[in-house]
Amino acid sequence: MKFTYKHTMYACFTGYIVQAIINNFIPLLFLTFQSSYNIPISKITFLVTFNFGLQLIIDFLAAGFIDKIGYKISAIIAHIFAALGLILLVLLPELFSDPFIGLMISVMVYAVGGGLIEVLISPIVESCPTDNKESAMSLLHSFYCWGHAGVVLLSTLFFAIFGIGNWKLLAFIWAIIPVANAFFFMKVPVLHLIEDGENGLSVKGLLSKKLFWIMVLLMICAGASEQSVSQWASTFAEKGLGISKTVGDLAGPMIFAIMMGISRLLYGKFGEKINLQKTMLCSGILCLISYLIISLSSWPILGLIGCSISGFSVGILWPGTFSISASEIKGGGTAMFAYLALAGDLGCSLGPTIVGRFSGMFNDNIKIGILAASIFPILLIIGIIINKYIQKDKDNVSIRI
Repeated sequence: MKFTYKHTMYACFTGYIVQAIINNFIPLLFLTFQSSYNIPISKITFLVTFNFGLQLIIDFLAAGFIDKIGYKISAIIAHIFAALGLILLVLLPELFSDPFIGLMISVMVYAVGGGLIEVLISPIVESCPTDNKESAMSLLHSFYCWGHAGVVLLSTLFFAIFGIGNWKLLAFIWAIIPVANAFFFMKVPVLHLIEDGENGLSVKGLLSKKLFWIMVLLMICAGASEQSVSQWASTFAEKGLGISKTVGDLAGPMIFAIMMGISRLLYGKFGEKINLQKTMLCSGILCLISYLIISLSSWPILGLIGCSISGFSVGILWPGTFSISASEIKGGGTAMFAYLALAGDLGCSLGPTIVGRFSGMFNDNIKIGILAASIFPILLIIGIIINKYIQKDKDNVSIRI
């Protein structure tokens, strides 16, 4: 069988499903770890912070070594680490007198895979000879949303049928996906953003560009706008629908992820007919409106509706910023994608932190926290407008020349 760049795209889509597995599987096991290993919930929830913190470090370091190793080998290594981390999650806690150490080592291993996947997959897709790269990028990122929803739904179904006590078997099953995709990446063709003989921007040259820093601002705001609400989605579902916390923990994040996935899927299908920057500007405005609905409405059901609108509005922001950066910053290469991923992850940490801090200042009032976090879609709107004016000035200069 001859593998083409179409198969490369399939491998990248699966890569984002792997990213969704390693980010969203372990939170489903928090109470199981607490009861099975007698670990305080405060220590267990730190595993999520630890995972994303390590991915941030990988994002930062990746710019220095991925180009030397190559995209294909790096992608294979990333999937091996992801699979190994899931397998060690089953084995290591039993080998240490303190099971938490085993969990930490497991998370450390798959966080390396997750960080590499985040840095690698977007530039691999960008380098593929596709007709509409903006649509391809949006479609790619939709697979993280479908993976997120799928992990929650299928894991819950597995636990309902076979019991939560068999979570180790499920971890092995989920590990099959990164193993299979590692072999897939061995077969598919992979191009590099900057081919041999071409001159890309140096890191210093990249950091000296004002446009790059606008893109960094957009990525921070995209990550913060996404996570500020999604972290509280279960609370909105619980209060808005009057359902139990357990069902709310499933329904809220799934509604958010599905709406975000639909947004990315729609742009992936119709993106070639739509202006990306105008779409992102409209998305930023819609995101701000959703935040105001959530924070100012006195009806709980409107909070859930606002959460759904928020999921739809933020869908295009992250992949859209990647696409604008790739088209407007020529020669940015892997370093640009790595630093933008770092900025996005920073926003993912910053958004929920702002919500939590301001909520705590007002007697744990989440609505006040969401209202404070509305600064992120506002800054994003400003950043897009500034970028449009910069590009208009460039076009006018080109015409005069």
